[in-house]
Amino acid sequence: MLLTRRKAYFVVALLLAGAGLVTGFNVVLEKTNTLEFCISCHSMASTVYPEYKQSSHYLNRTGVRAECADCHVPQPFIPKIIAKLKASKDVYHEMLGSVDTQAAFEAKRLQMAQRVWQTMKETDSRECRSCHTESAMQLSLQKRRAQVQHRDAEKNNETCIDCHKGIAHKPVHKDQEQESGEVDFML
Repeated sequence: MLLTRRKAYFVVALLLAGAGLVTGFNVVLEKTNTLEFCISCHSMASTVYPEYKQSSHYLNRTGVRAECADCHVPQPFIPKIIAKLKASKDVYHEMLGSVDTQAAFEAKRLQMAQRVWQTMKETDSRECRSCHTESAMQLSLQKRRAQVQHRDAEKNNETCIDCHKGIAHKPVHKDQEQESGEVDFML
């Protein structure tokens, strides 16, 4: 009887500890998804944050705001954990001071952007589509050029980031175009 009671206490203690760990883990995940957390790094606060504040993702006629995590952190759990693990290198580099000046950040900006674009391409712009659904788009209300380009993109299996670079941040894709001679459209 005593052994059974000890096992029961042990099981209850394990369940409580597990619930505490899961809760704590989720709290940390959510805290690191906030705008305040993202701009707490000097390199973000002085570079991409001011650009973002000038974008339609920050201030627009509808009052809907997309924050850092909306575009950079997947909603599904496993991809979210993978993204968080990859982002840990950003924290590491922030602590190292790899991008502690405007010049250092700008020197790495295109490379960092290309990594984000590649991820968006690989996921069919999943984070864009969490807010912008094709079924909710009214092509007839778009400018003629946008209507044509959206139809062409669908036919050509293109994804949002193929055309919509530089929407919330400095359009560094133009630097890439000059280097490679390719042309991207930004609507």
